[in-house]
Amino acid sequence: MMRSLWSAASGMISQQTAVDTISHNLANVNTTGYKTEKTEFKTLLYQNLQTRTTSANGEQKPIPAQVGLGTRVAFITSNFTQGPLLASESFTAMAIAGDGFYAVRGADGNTYYTRNGDFKLSVGDNGDLTLVTADGYPVLGSDGNPITMPGNVSSSKIQVSTEGAVGYVDGNGEFVNVANLGLFQFSNPAGLEKLSNSLLAVTDASGEALNEANTPNIIRSEVRQKYVEGSNVQVADEMVNLIVAQRAYEMNSKAIQASDDMLGQANQLKR
Repeated sequence: MMRSLWSAASGMISQQTAVDTISHNLANVNTTGYKTEKTEFKTLLYQNLQTRTTSANGEQKPIPAQVGLGTRVAFITSNFTQGPLLASESFTAMAIAGDGFYAVRGADGNTYYTRNGDFKLSVGDNGDLTLVTADGYPVLGSDGNPITMPGNVSSSKIQVSTEGAVGYVDGNGEFVNVANLGLFQFSNPAGLEKLSNSLLAVTDASGEALNEANTPNIIRSEVRQKYVEGSNVQVADEMVNLIVAQRAYEMNSKAIQASDDMLGQANQLKR
């Protein structure tokens, strides 16, 4: 009887994690570049209830008698499908159409990756303008260096091509290219480590970052200026998943209650 208690308890714990994941998705429904997450489960160990034979002659049973010990969370995976492209009034807003990621330099000097292209301009000590994220992290070009331009450039003069060439229009109406946006892809983007501020870190599971500028046989992404990529969270699907997780949680709690009632009846047999 105790087996059923622990199995149902493991189900409640797992479904609570599923509800936490769904809540996180709904909380980020308006987060730029956010990718929806899904909780996956796996079964725990099985126990044999009977011996492998049904007779004294040692004949094999055609079907074993095993019972599982519940479930646990296997992993929480991200769905990196393309989010909707939302129009923006900012000339430094740049959405990615494709599988690429922007590279940014974190406060610790390491390189991180993001799909959030709602960039800003930061004025440096020498007066130059640097393309940065909303948190002030420099955006890196395809050469691995921050993207900078002269301080007298107006944001309305900034232009970005679909190939990622960043520049501005000078006084003569000529386009001056200052850098190319660094766009990177991964063999397994679901293996990236999720950090705060919409940043992602490289792991052994994700593989090394592949620079679209010099990696052959790769489908290059496109950059859309004055657009941002919205979250790919589908609210209707998340609400359905929330109902399913809630019902599973309730059924596991009912199983615990039924097991407790049966234990109570067994304890009363001696009276």
